[in-house]
Amino acid sequence: MTTERFRPENAMILAAGRGKRMRPITATTPKPLIEVNGKALIDHGLDRLAGAGVKTCVVNVHYLADLVEVHVRRRKDMNIRVSDERGMLLETGGGIKKALPMLGGEPFFQLNADTAYWIEGVKPNLEHMIDAWDEDRMDALLLVAETVHAVGYGGRGDFQMARDGTLSRRPERDVTPFAYAGAAILHPRLFDDAPDGPFSMNLLFDKAIEEGRLFGVQMEGIWLHIGTPDAIAAAEYAVRESAA
Repeated sequence: MTTERFRPENAMILAAGRGKRMRPITATTPKPLIEVNGKALIDHGLDRLAGAGVKTCVVNVHYLADLVEVHVRRRKDMNIRVSDERGMLLETGGGIKKALPMLGGEPFFQLNADTAYWIEGVKPNLEHMIDAWDEDRMDALLLVAETVHAVGYGGRGDFQMARDGTLSRRPERDVTPFAYAGAAILHPRLFDDAPDGPFSMNLLFDKAIEEGRLFGVQMEGIWLHIGTPDAIAAAEYAVRESAA
């Protein structure tokens, strides 16, 4: 007898950042609304969440907030709720903590509007995450991409991953194979005792690492890292090549 996998019905997309590295485009267009392959970055993420069965998605807003809010409220395939950070940008961790009352008590998907973009493999990556999620062992499950196959990524990687999927930080000055691809399943208990105000999710990831409760699942397909204006053309070329 097989037990049915837990499937998150709620999600949050982080869409409040200023996108400084994408200037001059972001002078007038918030990064989540930059179009790649004819679709706003945030819509690529929302489409994937809808395909995974998500019913409600919280979107936080700060920079050019009105544009983002009007755009996401056009969605008809899920309930969109806006977490307003116009008064103060709360960074990744603070933004999610503020939105927790709208996300309920169950684990939820969390996507970064600007980095959670990829060419799928045979099976959708959010389904791989659902299959890998284990609430008893995990407080957070991150989608990680092999940097050697990524498009537009020039960093040293973020994590080392053990055979059982546990994650540890890249040692300083080292290079590691895996980078965080901007998609996660998070349990609300990860935010127990989290500080008030702005803070980075890295604070909570480090706490989960110390407790052996931060895990990763390797992306199937190709991660498209849209970090600079030049990366848009590279990503569009990669998508065309994959469809050829």
